[in-house]
Amino acid sequence: MIRDVLRMGDPRLLEISQPVERFGTPELFALIRDLQDTMAALNGAGLAAPQIGVGLRVVIFGVQRNPRYPDAEEVPFTILCNPVLTPLGDELEDGWEGCLSVPGMRGVVPRYKRLRYSGFDQHGARIEREVSDFHARVVQHECDHLDGVLYPMRIRDLRQFGFTEELFPGEDIGDD
Repeated sequence: MIRDVLRMGDPRLLEISQPVERFGTPELFALIRDLQDTMAALNGAGLAAPQIGVGLRVVIFGVQRNPRYPDAEEVPFTILCNPVLTPLGDELEDGWEGCLSVPGMRGVVPRYKRLRYSGFDQHGARIEREVSDFHARVVQHECDHLDGVLYPMRIRDLRQFGFTEELFPGEDIGDD
């Protein structure tokens, strides 16, 4: 089912999410279906449970060839519960981000260039990957939602934050 996405200003987006305690349940499967349906309907790169009003540590993400991300590497579709992120080095990289909870806007956000993430899929199977670049950015962005952090909170220079249509006139760039 396609769910409404909460927008910046909704206090539920600022809460810290609770860990998933039981895997393989009908409730968890229904949540993941709703996240998938909502992300697909909005052409998003990822979506976190808090964005649809569910305070659980669940994110989904994945990018295939997408006209909204013509230069982006592909990111495998992933369901990640109770994620743990570990930076691999101190190198940060600035990049433009948008968010379905901050519609119509973009900003430059520093993110770790390389990291390891671990967690579990919806069945409780362990996931562990080392990633870099765009894949690492997407994971960090989505997992921030689990801790009540929206990307504008990470922007260092507000001159690099604004409405997408003003920043990129004539380009068809949507929200993440």
